[in-house]
Amino acid sequence: MSNLQEIESAIGKLSANELAAFRVWFAEFDAKIWDRQFEEDVAAGRLDNLAQRALQHLREGRCTDL
Repeated sequence: MSNLQEIESAIGKLSANELAAFRVWFAEFDAKIWDRQFEEDVAAGRLDNLAQRALQHLREGRCTDL
């Protein structure tokens, strides 16, 4: 059995309260990973082109206020 199958099986056996707690934990865990990846992408310049395009659109008046 793979680790994923074992995890899926274990999650399927959680009580409603345990599943709710797991959801909270996983959302926080996933957010930390996403934040770390985003920060790495910013530091590596992977988002520079998108930022430049957004600023160009702003200068051209192609943006709307939210």
